[in-house]
Amino acid sequence: MADTSTLARPYARAIFELANVDEELSSWSTALNMAAEIMGNSDAREFLSRRDLDDEQRVRFLQSVCVKTGEANLFASGRGENLLRLLAENERLGVIPEVATQFEQLKAWAENTVKVQLVTATGVDEKVVEQIKTSLEHKLGRAVELELKEDLALIGGAVIYAEGQVIDGSVKSRLSELADTLAL
Repeated sequence: MADTSTLARPYARAIFELANVDEELSSWSTALNMAAEIMGNSDAREFLSRRDLDDEQRVRFLQSVCVKTGEANLFASGRGENLLRLLAENERLGVIPEVATQFEQLKAWAENTVKVQLVTATGVDEKVVEQIKTSLEHKLGRAVELELKEDLALIGGAVIYAEGQVIDGSVKSRLSELADTLAL
């Protein structure tokens, strides 16, 4: 069987094309991320994998959970319902998280944005966050959506993840480099 990224690609591209033409990128993004969150739940996956459920029941379940959250009303529409039905009929509900990921990448490309993760040992002053964001926008030539995370294991400093690049300025990595140098 093909890996999930290969299986998800045609769905993500098709949804992106429709959403882009209809100027609904944000709505589809919200809906797909909600469906991905549901599919990431082990209880939901277990329920959806039951053999006594047919495709229509699987679609109705996903629709009802998505709509109840108030975040993903798009799945109550014809296109949203058709997507869920198509995924269910092709036994592809499990690839929804990857569809959402690939859709987000296409959306970021279309909007000329990049998602960047800033990981620090402790919280960062808002002024410093803005300086980092401005520097990254200048370096990458695109708008930056900055996600902040904390990881006490870093000890101090920061690690930045952007487009497959890692900028590691953490105390932990510097101590590791020092230990490697001293071991020689």
